[in-house]
Amino acid sequence: MIYVFLAEGFEEIEALTPVDLLRRAGKKVVTVGVGDSVIVGSHGIPVVPDTIAQEAVLGDELEMIVLPGGMPGTLNLESSPYVQAAIDYCMDKNIIIGAICAAPSILGHKGLLRNKTAVCYEGFETQLDGAKIGEGSVAVDGNIVTARGAGVATQFALKLVELSVSKAESDRLFRAILCEE
Repeated sequence: MIYVFLAEGFEEIEALTPVDLLRRAGKKVVTVGVGDSVIVGSHGIPVVPDTIAQEAVLGDELEMIVLPGGMPGTLNLESSPYVQAAIDYCMDKNIIIGAICAAPSILGHKGLLRNKTAVCYEGFETQLDGAKIGEGSVAVDGNIVTARGAGVATQFALKLVELSVSKAESDRLFRAILCEE
């Protein structure tokens, strides 16, 4: 199971693109609302999450969490004890954590990016405490996947598919949705 956390002010493309592509790849993806039963994105789009953070169970079925960026969505994710517990659980169990745009700053503030290669939205590099800033759009280092922002949401989501299913499935989806190089 994959949890995609949604907090008020999340970046819609960064959250829903991974949900869509991971579900197309056959993964069980659960959107998790932080703070309410309807979460409004940074561009005013309301989303009804599958569950709320207080009911999201951290257990053996969890194989990944995704933290979309956006403002103030990133700050709202970071202030959630449920999100913090999920991050800690994933780090303890070596479970994939995907963070895009401003959301890698949450991991940076926790010291989880020290000596790891990471990328983020331009201007947030100073929030990635001790990270080696990568050159590409998406960076993978251990169990942490980071990406620059909304413009690379598809590449981010396809990398999550590759890591959770296979490169072949990621390539299949790339062709199926008519991505261009």
